[in-house]
Amino acid sequence: MRVEDLVRALAPQVLGALVRRHGQFDACEDAVQEALLAASEQWASDGVPDNPRAWLTTVASRRVVDEVRSETARRRREETAAALAGMAVRAPAPEQASGVDDSLTLLFLCCHPAVTPASQVALTLRAVGGLTTAEIAAAFLVPEATMGPRISRAKQQIRAAGARFELPPEPERSARLAVVLHVLYLIFNEGYTATSGDHLVRPDLAAEALRLTRMLHGLLPDDGEVTGLLALMLLTDARRPARTTAGGDLIPLAEQNRARWNHGLIAEGVALAEAAWARPPLGPYQLQAAIAALHDEAPDTESTDWPQIATLYAVLDHVAPNPVVTLNRAVAVAMTAGPAAGLRLLEELDDGPLAEQHRLPAVRAHLLERAGDLEAAREQYLLAARRTASGPERRHLLARAGALST
Repeated sequence: MRVEDLVRALAPQVLGALVRRHGQFDACEDAVQEALLAASEQWASDGVPDNPRAWLTTVASRRVVDEVRSETARRRREETAAALAGMAVRAPAPEQASGVDDSLTLLFLCCHPAVTPASQVALTLRAVGGLTTAEIAAAFLVPEATMGPRISRAKQQIRAAGARFELPPEPERSARLAVVLHVLYLIFNEGYTATSGDHLVRPDLAAEALRLTRMLHGLLPDDGEVTGLLALMLLTDARRPARTTAGGDLIPLAEQNRARWNHGLIAEGVALAEAAWARPPLGPYQLQAAIAALHDEAPDTESTDWPQIATLYAVLDHVAPNPVVTLNRAVAVAMTAGPAAGLRLLEELDDGPLAEQHRLPAVRAHLLERAGDLEAAREQYLLAARRTASGPERRHLLARAGALST
């Protein structure tokens, strides 16, 4: 495993251990970030220690203690990473090497009611999911300059609220659950289709979202939405082996070799989707899981039950209105009622949060191509390519535009 992948996977576990020990969420989160920087520098040259989690916990814990003991610690913040990178770290005490994983407790802490819903999601993506501020801003469709202060305020609000590091009791747990599920959903989506960079997928993020969702399902096995989200992740992740070429280029769903899909994950996901469907009232993750199951069980695109998928998207658009839902619904409608009907649905999104994103012109280009308006489709593909920060998506969009110019 690459150093950056390892430290990302360990970050929430180390942060959970520190918050449990020191009780200062904001100081602990800062300390963990500095320990991660030190690890990235030192491990790359000296090698990964035998117990990387204990190493990170020790370094971060020392940083928290320094912050508490010295009023001048803040002035030394920028020097800490460089100092730690060259420091020999002793083996931690036995309690520092504890195998307890506090990730789920940390997840609920980030969703504390003292923090606004939007900031709950942002903070959890940073602390538990390991996403950068830029990645979180992209997920929220807001500038990075807006997201940074939001995360800082959230940490301060949790500290001011005196939150305890423990799983909340009922009914508080239920109140936080919707935000927890949304956070896990966003982490998985960033792992399945990265918003930026040279790689389409980030398997570490997808795996972490699945791990946490399995833990949550173990805690709440009878909750329909928890079950639905786990089913959705499994059914979606099952397609990952067929989503890219050997060179990392994107392969759209209609062109994927379905024999390469993970049919073990599909079987598990379908079973969970059916179990979730039997637990009303139906929520957005149960509905999305049902849609994913229809895609995964079809032998090819033409055999897919598009009328049922369009109906489910219509229900989803009513239960949880969202521009991305409308975008996906337009594709399903185009498959049943023709591309013109899908294009009409897209007009509803022209003044919304997707107006300046790449996804809207990408879908519009696809529907225009199906409608036979190749020149307009080419222009939309090029527009989408200019807007995306993902290398594989840009290459795919440019290839589609190039195919229409010949």
